[in-house]
Amino acid sequence: MNNLRSASLLFSAIAVMSVPIALADALPPAIQAVESRGAEVVGSFEAPGGLTGYAARYNGQGIGLYLTPDGEHVLIGTLLDASGEDLTQAPLEKLVYEPLGKEMWQRLEGSTLITDGSADARRIVYVFSDPNCPFCNVFWKQARPWVEAGDVQLRHVMVGMLRPDSAGKSAALLAAEDPEAALNAHEAAGKASKLEPIETISPKVLEELEANLMLMGEMGASATPAIYYLDDEGRLQQQQGAPRPDSLKAIMGPLSTDQ
Repeated sequence: MNNLRSASLLFSAIAVMSVPIALADALPPAIQAVESRGAEVVGSFEAPGGLTGYAARYNGQGIGLYLTPDGEHVLIGTLLDASGEDLTQAPLEKLVYEPLGKEMWQRLEGSTLITDGSADARRIVYVFSDPNCPFCNVFWKQARPWVEAGDVQLRHVMVGMLRPDSAGKSAALLAAEDPEAALNAHEAAGKASKLEPIETISPKVLEELEANLMLMGEMGASATPAIYYLDDEGRLQQQQGAPRPDSLKAIMGPLSTDQ
């Protein structure tokens, strides 16, 4: 992590037990010092060797903090046992990544988007899309078998970032009488698309597009398509760019027409 040193310790056992952190001033000064660098402590857990473990978020990632028995020092990084097993990942998964994934999924649900496919689809896949993005077009084409079979609903979170007219084109799609049909016609046409950008975007739509772009950055994506889905264990997963065939199957799940 930037500005934070990582360390590895060798111990033999750890128990994952969430202890909510109610107030910042309840934290030991050494832990507060890490928070002053930008980390957010979200819970604590039992650790071996007299250490007290804390789980924190930093730049969208989870980090493990280990307070020494004297309460005056904190070690930051991954805790390993004598066999080399990672003892930090389980607490971070429970205290950081699971809640963060649910939070991000809820924010995706509340974004300004265009749905593509059946509302009864067994799987939902979110994708940050720019109308001028050729790789978004590749992914749209890749997804057709699953969407047309009713297995997957794509939810295009529209942004305008690639070209000066990208925002205007996203606004035009959102303002269409049938946004789903307009988006599909645009993607099906590819380079021959006749989609015209809106020259003057309403303040409301402009605010929505800016909020989508901000959400995209907060979710760790810097280019389109940025794809988000829940895996078979319900964990939020990300794919940056048009996926390769093996990754595509993981994103979309089984195709009912193949069964």
